[in-house]
Amino acid sequence: LQAYIVIKLSQFHQFLSTGNVDLRSSLDAHSGMAHGILTRSARVTAKLAARARWLIWAPAPSIFGGRTTASVPLTSSNAHRVAPGFASPCGPIGIPRCVRTAAASAASIKQVTFEPDTLPFVGLSTSGLDAAEGDLLVLAVTEEEFATEGDVTSIKSEQLRQLDESLTGVLTEIVAWGGFDGKQGSSSRVVRHTGPGTKAKHVAMVGLGKGAKLTAAADWGLSPFQALGSAVATLAKTNKAVDVAVALLTQPDPVLREPALSQIVTGTLLGGYESSRFKSKKSPTASKLASVQVLMDLDAAAADAAVARGVAAARGNLVTRYLVEAPPNVCTPTHLAEAAAHIAAKSPDVFTLKVYEKDECEAMGMGCYLGVAEASAEPPKFIHLKYSPKGGSASRKIAIVGKGLTFDSGGYNLKAGAGSMIELMKFDMGGAGATLGAACILGELQPDDVEIHFIIASCENMVAGAGLRPGDILTAANGKTVEVNNTDAEGRLTLADAMWFAQEKCGVTSMVDIATLTGACIIALGANIAGLFTPSDSLAASLTAASKAAGEKIWRMPMEEEYFESLKSPVADMKNTGARYGGSISAALFLKQFVKEGVEWAHLDVAGPVWNEKLGLPTGFGAQLLAEWAVAQGVAK
Repeated sequence: LQAYIVIKLSQFHQFLSTGNVDLRSSLDAHSGMAHGILTRSARVTAKLAARARWLIWAPAPSIFGGRTTASVPLTSSNAHRVAPGFASPCGPIGIPRCVRTAAASAASIKQVTFEPDTLPFVGLSTSGLDAAEGDLLVLAVTEEEFATEGDVTSIKSEQLRQLDESLTGVLTEIVAWGGFDGKQGSSSRVVRHTGPGTKAKHVAMVGLGKGAKLTAAADWGLSPFQALGSAVATLAKTNKAVDVAVALLTQPDPVLREPALSQIVTGTLLGGYESSRFKSKKSPTASKLASVQVLMDLDAAAADAAVARGVAAARGNLVTRYLVEAPPNVCTPTHLAEAAAHIAAKSPDVFTLKVYEKDECEAMGMGCYLGVAEASAEPPKFIHLKYSPKGGSASRKIAIVGKGLTFDSGGYNLKAGAGSMIELMKFDMGGAGATLGAACILGELQPDDVEIHFIIASCENMVAGAGLRPGDILTAANGKTVEVNNTDAEGRLTLADAMWFAQEKCGVTSMVDIATLTGACIIALGANIAGLFTPSDSLAASLTAASKAAGEKIWRMPMEEEYFESLKSPVADMKNTGARYGGSISAALFLKQFVKEGVEWAHLDVAGPVWNEKLGLPTGFGAQLLAEWAVAQGVAK
């Protein structure tokens, strides 16, 4: 209203300047009236603003200090600069988002969990098929069990024929429906069974693929056993099965049985996932699965270890999914720090946690990280979660550094228009989610002889008068200066200071950063594959092996040093973005500038695979891959 009146007054006086004296006296009267309205409006606005400057802030109990409920004045040294006599229209910069109105109750936020409270039981059974009970019996079969001529598929193997006879032809009935020939991950129809051969109420089949490729580490993507577990979970969910038995018609080689069982467990616990935490009603499609018995010839001790490993991998993946799926008004930097505290509290014998506040980061000279955080009302949280093996001694120190932008607006280089993906920028902390998911897994597995540092420089990238501008020059913690020519290339700025911390404060000799860093990597590799950038062949090999064990796809990309030319700045040590083409490569080359001589380093760009666009759900990508890599570092000498 004030602005409107000011504009109209200006127009009036502009009109009067043309010399129309007859109208002047009349308009002067109206001008005086308008001036009175404007004055009263400013006075009322100032009074309302003064009354609103005190709110009750009642944060949830936190590990970050003994804060108690108190009246908190909403004032700040970063308050908006406004004209004298006018109240600030938006309030001061720096108001934490935990200051909430009645419309967003703090109680509802407290109920958000970091992982499921319970998971279905998955265990080993040494009983035969005839003793298998429950709602559903799933038979895992290979392609060699079937013969296909034209469009007709039939049972080929003698073993499967004999089993079909004992089940009174139910398998022949399933095959007759068509569409199933044992390919990896494929599922048959579910058929009701009331005859002999098993006590289960329904029977189905799931394909393992080719028998010659029954391995726990596929060359590319999911292993047959991971795919089996996922298919079992989907069948159980679709058919509302509560208790399920799984039998492998062809038993894996003895050396493969433990990892095979572990992968079946993980796949089963993840396969029925859907997001329901933020819905007001229970999902009608939610899985009812309560227990899965896997029929396999394996001794009890090995089976217990395999199941524990599989459950740990699933829990870590779910922690990652829960963090990535959470909206940005829930998953703030503080929420990430509290997730780290949750993980540390589960395994206090091996984890210690330190969360650095803004002033502590300023003292360490983290100009790049804090430059990104400057425009946000959410306080930044620099998270350092340290894993120390029992006994305290470790021959290797490694770090996993995750990008933790809980929301990325793009800053002044605002994400706008079709394809900007701004509505999905809650997943810009996918690297941090994977980092904490890996920590969750490793807290369960507790590898020996390796010290692991999980580091996240968490903040938001927002727009405000006090925020980062194109053209600003930032000084990183290692002293290098960066000209910011694009505020939407913020992740690499936060990672620069986080990587410095890993090397200078933690003394690591090997380091992997994981980040949803560039859209260019999605263009290059699509939505299912992460880009791997490293000058180290040995580190590339170990990460590739870990990706195969996890069933997560990565592809090594070139580190074309010539592309760094486009990052050179005439006024600073470098710019934060380079030429239009090869953007994922130049981003990796930027990060390389913050790696010390003698430190082994790799960068994983996971912008594509952290999110399943078709389902609108997170994937949990990276958690198991990083955990597999970290465990291998303890084994390697």
